[in-house]
Amino acid sequence: MIGSDASTAVMAGTSPADPTGPISPTGTPVTLLIADDDEVTRSGLRTLLAAQPGIEAVGEAADGVEAVEEARRLRPDVVLMDVRMPRRNGIEATRQLLAGPAAPPKVVVITTFENDDYVTAGLGAGASGFVLKRLPVRQIAEAVRVVAAGEAILFPAALRRMVAARPLGSAEALPQAALTGREEEVLRLMATGLSNPEIAESLTVSLETVKTHVGNVLTKLGAQNRTHAVVIAYESGLVVPGITG
Repeated sequence: MIGSDASTAVMAGTSPADPTGPISPTGTPVTLLIADDDEVTRSGLRTLLAAQPGIEAVGEAADGVEAVEEARRLRPDVVLMDVRMPRRNGIEATRQLLAGPAAPPKVVVITTFENDDYVTAGLGAGASGFVLKRLPVRQIAEAVRVVAAGEAILFPAALRRMVAARPLGSAEALPQAALTGREEEVLRLMATGLSNPEIAESLTVSLETVKTHVGNVLTKLGAQNRTHAVVIAYESGLVVPGITG
């Protein structure tokens, strides 16, 4: 059942301010498209998430082909993308959607299974996060809001197993990236789940400075998003899973 488990995630970028208000880039409610081949699950998610503060569910899709079509038609801020769908699975739909026109939506992969292959594939396709259907709906809603704000959703246990067993092939990226000392410091803080404002406070610099550093890190590492950058940090040994200090 949706929302029946208390599993937790590190939501990289969660603001210390009230998290229940609208936090889309425009300051309006986050618009959401839900893609799932099960009608009961899809309708349930739409009803429950639409009742959450700061979220407007604008559409549904029953398979990967429809998900891409509806996302391009409705232009939501976020797509909640199931993995196992007919015609085109959620990973391929994510890859196609994010390779499309400028300013594509953010994608959060949602699935019943905490499967390392799904995490790896989702990150490789450019998804900004990964959530489980069994999470309480308030946590799924928070994941949607956080991703809409340009941050990422990390599941530490799955991430650590993935890095240990199935590296993304980018372990050499950090040594070759020529990050500055400050950029490495920012990456370490990103890996602990801090948001840009929290990083700015920790380093006693401006928010704009942090955003510049984050952008430079992503560019130099060739990372699709913050989640991928953190995976590279783990792979390279810059950050050791389980050690945040």
